[in-house]
Amino acid sequence: MLKIRLSRTWKRNSPFFKVVLTEHTQSAKSGYKEILGFYNPITKEFKLTDLDKVKKYISTWTQFSPKVEKLIKDNNIAL
Repeated sequence: MLKIRLSRTWKRNSPFFKVVLTEHTQSAKSGYKEILGFYNPITKEFKLTDLDKVKKYISTWTQFSPKVEKLIKDNNIAL
């Protein structure tokens, strides 16, 4: 099963997350198939780069992680 979840890319004291598509059994850091967006928790900026791809993956039984689902609802992104 595929999941859309966050993968942390970081420098010390500077968190930044990529929104990635990955198999649910693999690590989000190394085993992702595609980068779909980003999230910066310091500035609270959340962006999905290609909504059409996200909609396509959702229609093919892909699930969101709970944090990504909350970010989508908080930012009023219509899927």
